[in-house]
Amino acid sequence: MDGALWLDLVNPGREEEAAVERLLGLDIPTREEMNEIEISSRLYLENGGAFMTAILPAHTDGDDPEMEPVSFVLTSDRLVTVRYHEPRAFVSFPPRAERTALEVANAESVLVALLEAVVDRLADILERAARDIDAISRRIFRPSGDATRDNQKTLEEIGRKGDLTSNIRDSLLTLERLAGFLGQVTVQRKSSKEIRERVKTLSRDIRSLLDHAGFLAQKVTFLLDATLGMINIEQNAIIKIFSVAAVIFLPPTLIASIYGMNFEHMPELDWLLGYPFAIGLMIVSAILPYAYFKRRGWL
Repeated sequence: MDGALWLDLVNPGREEEAAVERLLGLDIPTREEMNEIEISSRLYLENGGAFMTAILPAHTDGDDPEMEPVSFVLTSDRLVTVRYHEPRAFVSFPPRAERTALEVANAESVLVALLEAVVDRLADILERAARDIDAISRRIFRPSGDATRDNQKTLEEIGRKGDLTSNIRDSLLTLERLAGFLGQVTVQRKSSKEIRERVKTLSRDIRSLLDHAGFLAQKVTFLLDATLGMINIEQNAIIKIFSVAAVIFLPPTLIASIYGMNFEHMPELDWLLGYPFAIGLMIVSAILPYAYFKRRGWL
């Protein structure tokens, strides 16, 4: 542990924290401190160490990622990360760095490379979300001929994509603040030009992903409004059918009501053709409104 550039503390116990604190001469943030929302509690300098905390997702294969804070403690010669969940970037970064012989000459280069892997992972999540949102859009606006639109299922999918996009956007916002703070730290420490340029590139990448996440959030809102509009159109079509049926059957009902009255002096009661006359009159009174609606294009 003495010669390690990167110490990754996963669900550390008190003994592990104490050992690392003795090694660094710094206090490691506790889980409660990592969950503080004030920027001053997430980004600060103390005893020569830079403390930075960001919200990162884990279990991102689905639409309900686990969002937890991860703390990065950068000293002059070591990087310490403290986390209580498993973001995929922390699992995939070490073997990829070993496989590609990634240059990590000091703790700063390890931190920047790790943050680049985190941002790449967030970009992959947004790309997958964008593909899923496009698929939902096609289902809404270009349904196949034999497909039955399940509006409840569509609304649930839109809601899940909205939550996923919102979570990733929150993570990117914390990373944007972290990258800005890290840029100031590298300037103060007179880090190499390469490190400073990589931090600037990292900040630009995060901003572009934030713009993309904002666009996806707007598209999700649009699809939500569109789906609700489709539901209203379907409901209006059903109500229109009942309204037309009520209007068509209103005249026959009126005629039947008239001839159903029990008055003594009704001329048609003794008429031999009275019954077929009433039936024919009811049929004609139903056909006329139907023909009128059809001519006006209301059916």
